[in-house]
Amino acid sequence: MSNETVTEYYDDKVVKNFAWATVWWGLIGMLVGVIVAAEMFQPEISSGKPWLSFGRIRPLHTNAVIFAFVGNGLFMGIYYSLQRLCKRRMISDALSKIHFWGWQAIIVSAVLTLPFGISTAKEYAELEWPIDIAITVIWVVFGINMIGTIIKRREKHMYVAIWFYLATFITVALLHVVNSMALPVTFFKSYSVYAGVQDALIQWWYGHNAVAFFLTTPYLGLMYYFMPKAANRPVYSYRLSIIHFWSLIFIYIWAGPHHLLHTSLPDWCQTLGVVFSVMLIAPSWGGMLNGLLTLRGAWDKVRTEPVLKFMVVAITAYGMATFEGPLMSVRSVNALSHYTDWTVGHVHIGGLGWNGFMTFAVLYWVIPRIYKRELHSVKLANFHFWIGLVGIVLYAIPLYWAGITQGLMWQQFNDNGTLTYGNFVETVDKILPMYKLRAAGGVLYLFGAVIMAYNLIKTARGAKVEDQEFTVVLNAEHKEVKKYKGFMYSHRWLEGKTVLFSVLTLVAVAIGGLFEIVPMFAISSNVKPLASVKPYTQLEQYGRDIYTREGCYTCHSQMIRPFRAETERYGDFSRSGEFVYDHPFQWGSKRIGPDLARVGKRNLSNAWHYEHLMDPRSTSPTSIMPEYSYMAESKVKEKWIISSIKTLSKVGVPYTAAQIDNAYIDAMVQAEGIQKDLQSNGIEIAKDAEIIALIAYLQRMGTDFNPDDEKAVKIPVATEVVK
Repeated sequence: MSNETVTEYYDDKVVKNFAWATVWWGLIGMLVGVIVAAEMFQPEISSGKPWLSFGRIRPLHTNAVIFAFVGNGLFMGIYYSLQRLCKRRMISDALSKIHFWGWQAIIVSAVLTLPFGISTAKEYAELEWPIDIAITVIWVVFGINMIGTIIKRREKHMYVAIWFYLATFITVALLHVVNSMALPVTFFKSYSVYAGVQDALIQWWYGHNAVAFFLTTPYLGLMYYFMPKAANRPVYSYRLSIIHFWSLIFIYIWAGPHHLLHTSLPDWCQTLGVVFSVMLIAPSWGGMLNGLLTLRGAWDKVRTEPVLKFMVVAITAYGMATFEGPLMSVRSVNALSHYTDWTVGHVHIGGLGWNGFMTFAVLYWVIPRIYKRELHSVKLANFHFWIGLVGIVLYAIPLYWAGITQGLMWQQFNDNGTLTYGNFVETVDKILPMYKLRAAGGVLYLFGAVIMAYNLIKTARGAKVEDQEFTVVLNAEHKEVKKYKGFMYSHRWLEGKTVLFSVLTLVAVAIGGLFEIVPMFAISSNVKPLASVKPYTQLEQYGRDIYTREGCYTCHSQMIRPFRAETERYGDFSRSGEFVYDHPFQWGSKRIGPDLARVGKRNLSNAWHYEHLMDPRSTSPTSIMPEYSYMAESKVKEKWIISSIKTLSKVGVPYTAAQIDNAYIDAMVQAEGIQKDLQSNGIEIAKDAEIIALIAYLQRMGTDFNPDDEKAVKIPVATEVVK
């Protein structure tokens, strides 16, 4: 068969669209981040503006930077590199356009819902069920377009970057579908089908691996493509690439439980998370070294090329974060770091350094090439690099300092055996200067992104994107596989089998999830029932919905760990059976405020809660909690109460038919009792005010647990780690 040469064109218009969306949403996400950081020491910013309160816009910030900024960035890089690696245009221009506009619509829907309290209250998965369905559809569109292009590729060899793109698509689809299982209450509200401990495991199986397979694997693919291109050097080691890929995707999926150490999660599951988290150092650092050693012989270019500068710091930040993550998974370290700002600093080394700087590098590479222009100003790009780097340092170091300060202060005891800092607010006061420095670092990082946007706009001004022409030789014989032997020969052969490669990838990532999740649901002893624990009343459940709507989990945990310092401060440590009716769970991941698991046992009056919600500074003068005075005017919705109780009964909460039929009436009877108590303290308030429902929930928290319950006593107490 004779060879035939044909000329075709890459679709660079979709690359352009994703590139500018990356720039736009990056600026928005970072701006929201600066506002969130400012609210940490200036909570009055959101006074009278509930849509701007910390608990509502913190999820907006995380979704904007993860799915809007990084999401558009990874799609930009994938569409640019995949076509060139496959030597063909994407199989469908229509699917490319649907993917782009569908993804932007999803982002806009997040902007229109999260600030208004429309949230599932599950970290990094806050978007409600209709948007989750849209994400699934658009993700499938992306997958069909990508996998179809890979199957139809004209390059026999499946380059290493493509392996990571495939793993991203397959695993994110699995994570999203499993974690998003929910039963709708209304168009804007749903309840997770999982409860308590099981919901926590599913959520952090998703949350950890969303970091792994949305923020890491696709960006490793971009590293493997753009680093060699920018350095004009081949990847350091093909063998190391193979080991890096398969070991990473197999090990990563097991590590989610390290987010739940010392909690009510069964010990066997926590141990799996620790073991595999420590093992992650090897493949992660293997990938980092493979990237940095690709620069051998090209270090002179790093001094002059801003693209390479950004990449070197990005890969170094990846190495730092992937060493620190396993370190924080060691039980003794986690006992100090968890719930503190140390975790926030760790996350932002990865977010600002690895994802942010790698995205900036790809933008600086792609925009001049698709517009066929020289970069407007290399000096501005270098200035962006240095101001961004200073911003990262100024952001991270204060948070590490704050985190260690918090952890030590929470655990400090006096000689007489009492807590040195018994008032939680004291531990917040000490770290406010660090919060201010963190905000300054965020401003510098944002300023650098603004400079980049200006530089790229000037580069593209007056030019049009014309699809790049390329030629391919049809029917060409591919013999490159024959030069490999043994293990590498087998892998080279596997790279020619796209479907088989994808199936093996799915198997590799599914094993860990199955070993952790299936026993959690199948073995009843993992969650011991407590006879004293009952479902929330109709009013308390409505108050809980308000609690999740306001994002209270972003500041308060509901999980007392079995440490002396925590039981002295908060009460009995938490048992797994306490959360069987919690849809979703609310264990939290940070303590900007105190743990609330047993706040109902603190004998705080209804009037105290009312004043605290109306004006937190009236009860705690240095509190950084936003005020919720608008809840005194907002009314409980009768239909919502009825629908929520009916829906919860369908996911296993044992409400009777009478409780469902009389949901609103029963709720108002309980509300009237709280109303009369407030009136006795001189507070006039309507019984159907939302603030009364929230008070009912706060007063209920932790009161069910009875240490004398026979079943509770039989639950083994976890070994105390911190004295």
